[in-house]
Amino acid sequence: MENWKSELIHYLSYIGENPIIHAAIILVASWIVAWILDKIIIAYVKRMTAKTTAEFDDQLVDLLHKPVFYSILVMGLSIASSVVKLPVAITDIMFPVLYTILLVLWTLFILRITRIVLHRVAINKKHFPILHQQTLPLFDNLALILIIALSVYYILSSWDIDMSAWLASAGIVGIAVGFAAKDTLANLFSGVFIMADAPYKIGDYIVLESGERGEVTNIGLRSTRILTRDNIEVTVPNSVMGNTKVINESGGPSTKYRIRAQVGAAYGSDIDLVEKILMDIAAADDGLCKYPEPVVRFRTFGGSSLDFELMGWISEPALRGRILHHLNRAIYKTFAEHNIEIPYAKQDVYIKEFPGHSLVANSAAADQQPAITPKAETKQ
Repeated sequence: MENWKSELIHYLSYIGENPIIHAAIILVASWIVAWILDKIIIAYVKRMTAKTTAEFDDQLVDLLHKPVFYSILVMGLSIASSVVKLPVAITDIMFPVLYTILLVLWTLFILRITRIVLHRVAINKKHFPILHQQTLPLFDNLALILIIALSVYYILSSWDIDMSAWLASAGIVGIAVGFAAKDTLANLFSGVFIMADAPYKIGDYIVLESGERGEVTNIGLRSTRILTRDNIEVTVPNSVMGNTKVINESGGPSTKYRIRAQVGAAYGSDIDLVEKILMDIAAADDGLCKYPEPVVRFRTFGGSSLDFELMGWISEPALRGRILHHLNRAIYKTFAEHNIEIPYAKQDVYIKEFPGHSLVANSAAADQQPAITPKAETKQ
């Protein structure tokens, strides 16, 4: 750096020995170089990138011209200040200020270009499956914290501020905060893992191991919120969500969900007719998807019925209750029209005697007819 500066002063000595004139020439030259770079070179590159189909190069050029322009001006001012040989008291303040300006300019550039890159990567899930629209805010915040932390570190270093004591104090404070807020940190880390792994997303219908079922309305760093079918919002800490079994009814390649309408027909019923009735009911219901087609399965010989199952697909898990209601109504009415009995549990109770009978009457009756033992017969 000193050799380069001495050569520059050597060439400027042909103009004169006045350092103020040298500094003025350096400032003018730096402004001319910055103007040429900004108005000619970068403008030409911008016209070339406009011909491409990609948008990233256009955004990069738009963001790059300002920090490059001002960086050249600041460097020229720095060189001019060193040529003039200002007092140490002034240079000890001026040079850190100039370096701080440069660091701020490039920090803003890196923040903006990092955000653009993260957003573009989040759109294409093939390269980084961990980065998608749900985890994008997390990575944005992490990149923001990391870049600003490094920038602050170098800015303070340019002012000759020792950072070792600050880092040690931050470490001690971090340990204390970690012990004091271990539950909060557990929820925080679980929220990060949930966002990265994405077992569910906003809008999915999930069923928890404890029985709650509803639509995911929010996934935060501390908790997950579920809106049940009763319009009740359930807030579950992420530490619980990360350690429990979650059934995602909206997961898979699509949001389609299969429902099952179970019905029993009495022994002796025409099973072909039962299957035809169930298929006709499925075909007439607009709530069932046409593809995959509904199917009927004769499942088993029950204790008092032939058990059938009508299976069909619906577009959203939230429609399960309403469509099952329509199917069950149609099955009951159609079975009644065709005199197909749906067996149900019933009990016949036989009573041995009524209260108030004397022992003599009971004995006489016992001599005249066989003894009747009490029994309870159950017919299914």
